[in-house]
Amino acid sequence: MKFLKPAAFAALMSALAPAAYAEDVINAVHFAPAPSDFTQEFLRFVEAVNERGKGVVRIDVKGGPEIIPNPQLGTVQQSGLIDMIHTPAGLYLELVPEGEVLSASTVTPAEARANGGWDLLDSIYQAKGNAKLLAHMDASAGFHIWTVNEPKLTGDGMLDFDGILLRASPLYKQLFENLGATFIIQPAPEVYTSLERGVINANAYPVLGYASFGWDKFTKYRVDPSYFRMDVLISMNLDAFNALSPESQKIVVDTAMEFEQKSYDETAALAVKLAQEMVDKGQKVVTMTGEGKDRFLKTAADASWQRMESRDPTNIAKLKELFQ
Repeated sequence: MKFLKPAAFAALMSALAPAAYAEDVINAVHFAPAPSDFTQEFLRFVEAVNERGKGVVRIDVKGGPEIIPNPQLGTVQQSGLIDMIHTPAGLYLELVPEGEVLSASTVTPAEARANGGWDLLDSIYQAKGNAKLLAHMDASAGFHIWTVNEPKLTGDGMLDFDGILLRASPLYKQLFENLGATFIIQPAPEVYTSLERGVINANAYPVLGYASFGWDKFTKYRVDPSYFRMDVLISMNLDAFNALSPESQKIVVDTAMEFEQKSYDETAALAVKLAQEMVDKGQKVVTMTGEGKDRFLKTAADASWQRMESRDPTNIAKLKELFQ
């Protein structure tokens, strides 16, 4: 019997063996400063991927808004400069206006995955933003209005916007226009200075992350109820995702789905805890009531759909069917 020489045998075994992949490296940026609750949650996701994907896939976090300003996150991901971003859909609306469906949604992320809504939204992000959606985070909590001075209510119980100069993000623009409020669009890193200097006397933001910015030093009142659903996304540049090995893709996708559900289960309780901590430090709560409260919430619900439809009506009917 003729045996192969050692070198030939090694070459044969190498040819027959499954293809070996080098470790995939994903560069990532987050929208909020590192100490914020949002970023800490994202970093736990990164840690889980890196632990499970040791030698296969690794996420390399480059930093936050000090690296790439929030308004540029969507475009740098679309171009491939950054592989993965952790950012609200509300900061991505110039590219993908349909992302606003996440704040308008009345279904949970798990329900959206089950009924096909998530797949539809993912396909829209792929087509318009060159992005692959991985997870909808923090979806069990909403947004609040916060004021420096004690807010007044109208006769029917809605917040009286007279005398309020509100900081807003692109996500809230249509809502506050419809309410006749006076506001300015401003990225989060500028808000502290604006409050300190009296440029604004009110803010719109979730409970999560609020105190980490130090804004509660100025805004001594929180207005209830909350509105919208939080819309934080983890997503990847589509080309970068497709370039990952199948094993890497599975690790990233499975971990993202796990953290999405974990985030939903834990976020509501965390928001209550953080809100109470600010109350314990002296913040007061003013609650809208009656017809005014109902009018505010309906205006909020209608605003997102109105703006999405005005920008691109193509997918609105299907999105309403799956997310409303």
